[in-house]
Amino acid sequence: MNDCCALNSGPLSDDEAAHYAKLFSCVAEPARLRILTEIAGCGCDPVTVNELAERIGLSQPTVSHHLKKLTECGLIDREQQGRTVTHTVVPEAFAELRGVLQMD
Repeated sequence: MNDCCALNSGPLSDDEAAHYAKLFSCVAEPARLRILTEIAGCGCDPVTVNELAERIGLSQPTVSHHLKKLTECGLIDREQQGRTVTHTVVPEAFAELRGVLQMD
C-alpha cells in the first residue's frame, strides 16, 4: 500500500462508518453546506433563521427545514431564548469529520 494514501485513523468499524456516513450525507446537500459555511463564516456567532434566509436568499421555511436536519445530525446546536432561536456550529463534529479523512 502506498503510504501517501493511508488514512490517519485506520479502517473504520461498521458503527463508525455508519456514524460518519450520516454526517457526510447531511452536508452533501448544497443548501445545508451553504448554511453551514454562512454560520461558520460569521465567526461561529449565533445566527437566526431569518438572518440566514436573508443572507443566502432562501425562504425561511427552507432554511428552517435544513437547520432541523443539521441539528438532528449533530452538526449545529439550536438554542431558544424566549421567542428567539439561534443556531451555532458544533466545532467538535467538524473535527471528527476532518480526523476521519486526515491522511498521513
